[in-house]
Amino acid sequence: MMRTRPLKVALLGCGVVGSEVARIMTTHADDLAARIGAPVELAGVAVRRPDKVREGIPAELITTDATALVKRGDIDVVVEVIGGVEPARTLITTAFEHGASVVSANKALLAQDGASLYASADQHGQDLYYEAAVAGAIPLIRPLRESLAGDKINRVMGIVNGTTNFILDKMDTSGAGYSEALDEATALGYAEADPTADVEGFDAAAKAAILAGIAFHTRVRLDDVYREGMTEVTAADFASAKRMGCTIKLLAICERSADGESVTARVHPAMIPLSHPLSSVREAYNAVFVEAEAAGRLMFYGPGAGGSPTASAVLGDLVAVCRNKLNEATGPGESAYTQLPVSPMGDVVTRYHISLDVADKPGVLAQVATVFAEHGVSIDTVRQQGKDGEASLVVVTHRAPDAALSGTVEALRKLDTVRGVASIMRVEGE
Repeated sequence: MMRTRPLKVALLGCGVVGSEVARIMTTHADDLAARIGAPVELAGVAVRRPDKVREGIPAELITTDATALVKRGDIDVVVEVIGGVEPARTLITTAFEHGASVVSANKALLAQDGASLYASADQHGQDLYYEAAVAGAIPLIRPLRESLAGDKINRVMGIVNGTTNFILDKMDTSGAGYSEALDEATALGYAEADPTADVEGFDAAAKAAILAGIAFHTRVRLDDVYREGMTEVTAADFASAKRMGCTIKLLAICERSADGESVTARVHPAMIPLSHPLSSVREAYNAVFVEAEAAGRLMFYGPGAGGSPTASAVLGDLVAVCRNKLNEATGPGESAYTQLPVSPMGDVVTRYHISLDVADKPGVLAQVATVFAEHGVSIDTVRQQGKDGEASLVVVTHRAPDAALSGTVEALRKLDTVRGVASIMRVEGE
């Protein structure tokens, strides 16, 4: 039997995502009520610009006082889609203190301070759900937290930023340079006016921290994630990748160490074989590849951003949290029992693709090979081309600690016969 008293929802933020959440709550009200077991009512919407016309939202619901809204006491669920660390953190903890559960899409806050949010939710007996914080509409957080809770996850690797994937895909398929591809992404609305958070990997790093924490049942903060952007990737890098049967993607990679005693989380561009499922992820789509002991290899794919896809994830969480409210229960909280340390990037075992500009004369290859040997790095393949006293030397290594590979590159820069290091890129996905 359906409860007649509605569950009241406060919405913090009414931009692209928030307005779509409000629209779906209104247009699908009967379906949501049937799925939850009680009607849901939009009880207030906190915004910064109250004079802006918001179609479908009654003016009396609009407020600029977000604190007063979450303190009302009659709010069952707070949906936070304003982003940023503050005032979002204070508003969320205030909501918990006043008896409301929270649905959030705030990757930056969760990556930086998820532990304290979990603690506050647990202290006050409330839910914290955040499916929309990673990979938009793709069901990913709940499968990791619930469906795979009985399994051991060893690796999570994926494309979690649609802007960077669009840019790299255009560079790969059309031969465009970085700036040209970025301009196209901006014109189509995939890139912000200031794309730094995307192209420098900050957005993906926040998502990697969240994924690593859930997958490995340990606390991983944003500061623990190694990060490289993709602004230095060139058409020449794609040409080299194609010769190897690879393409280039900006990857978020979270791994458990071979001995199981530590974890790593990193974001950087990498060459991946065309045979790997992630290589075929095109345009602004996201995909995450999960490797678990019992389940094997799983891939989650779909649109990773945008108003409607992100709102879909928010509404899925809203339904789950409202059901919990009706049953006077809460869903899964933080699982950080392993307390595994996060190893630095230098300990990560990777492969390198290194392109060198060298003098075209006898003995150069022998000198380069000696440097690799001195640093304990084994060479997989070498390709050399020369003309008019100059040459390019492309070296692909076997797997070795990243610190050893970095030391090798620094030593190569000191050779008189090496004119410069044209590019360095890791090779993943084998």
